[in-house]
Amino acid sequence: MAAPSSLIDVIGIGPFLHDATELPELDRFGYPTGPLLDAQQMAANLFGASQTWFLVCGTTCGILAAIMSTCSPGDTLILARNSHVSATSAMVKMAIEELEQEGKKAAGVFITSPTYNGVCSNISEISQICHSHGIPLIVDEAHGAHFKFHPDMPKTALSQGADLVIQSTHKVLCSFSQSSMLHLSGDRIDRDRVHKCLQSLQTTSPNWLLLASLDATRDELSKNPNTLFNEVMELVIQVKELINHIPGVSLLDLSCFSNNFSFMDPLRMTIGVQELGLSGFDVYNILSTSHGIEPELIGTQSFTLAFSLGTTKEHAQRLVSGLKYLSINFLQEEREIIKIDHGIPVLIPGEIITKRAMDYLIQVKDQGAFLKGAVDPLLSTVVVCDF
Repeated sequence: MAAPSSLIDVIGIGPFLHDATELPELDRFGYPTGPLLDAQQMAANLFGASQTWFLVCGTTCGILAAIMSTCSPGDTLILARNSHVSATSAMVKMAIEELEQEGKKAAGVFITSPTYNGVCSNISEISQICHSHGIPLIVDEAHGAHFKFHPDMPKTALSQGADLVIQSTHKVLCSFSQSSMLHLSGDRIDRDRVHKCLQSLQTTSPNWLLLASLDATRDELSKNPNTLFNEVMELVIQVKELINHIPGVSLLDLSCFSNNFSFMDPLRMTIGVQELGLSGFDVYNILSTSHGIEPELIGTQSFTLAFSLGTTKEHAQRLVSGLKYLSINFLQEEREIIKIDHGIPVLIPGEIITKRAMDYLIQVKDQGAFLKGAVDPLLSTVVVCDF
């Protein structure tokens, strides 16, 4: 037996028996003509795409392929930083007009919707702006693959006119981690170029268990596309009502934004804890240790949870119990309220590194944050690239 016994003890022999290579009856990953091609077409039909590709290198691979298939060296890509997500539409319009005044044209527009906190941009408005200028729209919808499967969910990016959409099918839906889908709509982007870009980025030795999990997820969704999320949606409503009555904690909702936003993912729950005198990292340590709660995202003064098809009433009860514990033990009646941290990048490549930015990064590091993107996460040194 080639499989390691220590791993068999944990996951059994089954996964190893199905970890096959590219056999004739399975299809060819790079050039599918049989079962894999059929599976991808059924997924396209379900999600409302012209063509769908299964990804085994995560949504990151799909994003890279999407950008490579729309942009060439020297081209301009309009990229939303999400520093003010409510102004995305205006930002796109102004950026396009500024380029046109310079005699240039953007090769594409790339936005993330929903954000990690579940806030959705007005994709319909943005796509109309882009298409009126002959520019394709790419949407990173990693956290919104489930939107099509309940009437109270936000509208999908595909239904609002996006040209390329990348979804992490493994996040709220039920495929294996690392498996995602890339959806193409319309003919503004050359599908052959997308295919070639994917070939250059994806492995030539795919794990067929990942591919099978994508097709199995599609099959499961097809059986009950309009009712599958009913139970968890009802659970979320009940939990939010209970949390709204717990002193010292707050929920991020549409009222937190100055502009009138219309859509948020109901399955995302960002909880502010600034009135408790605790950081999001402090709360994580407490809830994880004493109540078994594992947040999806931790901020300086908040944390974000993701509900899914696997979330149970017992999970919800643990969350409410944990928040009540925090309220009873840490609530400070008089405390300065600071705006909830939405996980926006402090620095991006090409920006001037200011003292203010460094002071903030050191502060959150000292609170327990891991600084993603820094060569030295301890910030003892900073690498500056001089081009």
